[in-house]
Amino acid sequence: MVEINNINSGWQWQQWQGLPYLTCDLLAPWQHGFFTQQCYPHTPEQLVTALDTEATVYRAKQVHGNIVLTPEEISSTIDQSSSFPEADGILVKGNKQSPWVASADCNPVLIADMKTGKVAAVHAGWRGTAKKIVQRAIALLQNHGSTISDLRIAMGPAISGEVYQVSETVAVEVGKSIVSSTESDILQALFQLPDSPILEDSHPGRVRLDVRRVNGIQMQQLGIKESQISIAPYCTYQQPDYFFSYRRTKEKKVQWSGIVSR
Repeated sequence: MVEINNINSGWQWQQWQGLPYLTCDLLAPWQHGFFTQQCYPHTPEQLVTALDTEATVYRAKQVHGNIVLTPEEISSTIDQSSSFPEADGILVKGNKQSPWVASADCNPVLIADMKTGKVAAVHAGWRGTAKKIVQRAIALLQNHGSTISDLRIAMGPAISGEVYQVSETVAVEVGKSIVSSTESDILQALFQLPDSPILEDSHPGRVRLDVRRVNGIQMQQLGIKESQISIAPYCTYQQPDYFFSYRRTKEKKVQWSGIVSR
């Protein structure tokens, strides 16, 4: 197994039943975890015991969209159809409620409110990012009384921009969420951004896309400061000892990420 330092840019390795998972210092007031492939195929209902044995788990059927649901909406759907509702974000307001999302290369995002204790979990692949799902979750938090300055956000392990090759069409679709330009000029506008979320690629019609960086820019455009955001220094594609990567293996296996409200 690849040796990774226990402390890396505010991210810590923890263990549950001898299995590794990550926590972020920025979310230290909340029990939370970004779990690794070693924890598969344990479910969120099992993994939550690493965080809080009394917490109630909420999850949804992820469809790469921008729907964010509350526990009440999830429970209502399950009562009616006995299946998880379609959504890629979950926002909870009550004490000891725990939202969970699954990911392989997509971006798992945990959001917490320092003042109210509310939390949200979001699955943000390129499609959800293009549809501004993280901004949508933040807007819902604001609707429930949160203030931008009180939010703390951790983005977990995901495929990094240096290896995530996408078509220019995909890059333009995602880029529309952060730059205002004509469609033909969006790529050039993205390249001109400080710490650009895209890189050149040797294949014609292709670029490298940093989805987490795009989400970070979206949040900064809402007024969220860089100090309120932490990005895990781990790439699911490049670190096979710890993470599943659909882009690398084409296997439909996931790692889970969850947090418990205060």
